[in-house]
Amino acid sequence: MASAPQQAGLPLFYNQLEPLSSTQHADFRVRPAATAPFLANHHAVPLTVEEFPLVQRRMPIVFSVGDDPVPLALMGLNEGVNTFLDAEGKLLDDETYIPAYVRRYPYMLARLRPDSDELSLCFDPTSETIGAFDEGEKLFENGEPTELTKGILSFAEQFEQAGQRTSAFMRELKEQGLLMDGEISIQPDGAQPFVYRGFQMIDENKLNELRGDQLRKMQQSGMLPLIYAHLLSLSLMRDLFAKQMRQGKLPQQPVPLTAN
Repeated sequence: MASAPQQAGLPLFYNQLEPLSSTQHADFRVRPAATAPFLANHHAVPLTVEEFPLVQRRMPIVFSVGDDPVPLALMGLNEGVNTFLDAEGKLLDDETYIPAYVRRYPYMLARLRPDSDELSLCFDPTSETIGAFDEGEKLFENGEPTELTKGILSFAEQFEQAGQRTSAFMRELKEQGLLMDGEISIQPDGAQPFVYRGFQMIDENKLNELRGDQLRKMQQSGMLPLIYAHLLSLSLMRDLFAKQMRQGKLPQQPVPLTAN
């Protein structure tokens, strides 16, 4: 159900990456977008730990499977289903919280050389929001970054720092053995249950078995509130299922076998 961003190649949403240059892109502008078509067919979006308090009231927070799990906000329970956007990528509710991972696109900080730790501001040139347009805000003026470009860089740097804190949070969860395979069964009236797997969640039994000093350390580091935000958000699974049902986005259930 919940997939991590692409482990090989480019991250989720990105088709290409190109370093932003004041010479090569001197005439590039950014124009606002009313839709996010790249998001319309994605049901799970990566999160940073700072976003847990905001997201836990609106979307379930789970963790991807695999050796390097990441937190995910669920915008749908099935692959290709996003209950918060229409088919063109327009928000159905303007007050929907949009994760920072989505707001960062089409920009990101990336290492251009494997032998260097230096990060450069890059962008996806296939995005329709950036290019040599006649309209929109300039990225460079007289060879210098505009305030817009400085803001984009600042946001990308803040996201990178939040990503490092999120990685530390995930390492601690793994070291404490607090992650378990998740499963949720939802049964509509008079129908077969829909069973969702393919994600991880906090094992509450193991959490309750932690020693007092371990819990105090988690409380002091800010981990414990994040864990409870995740656990509280899981109650939204059924709300998300009901939303899919109202929108007609539930998968077909197999016909049960009957004895002759």
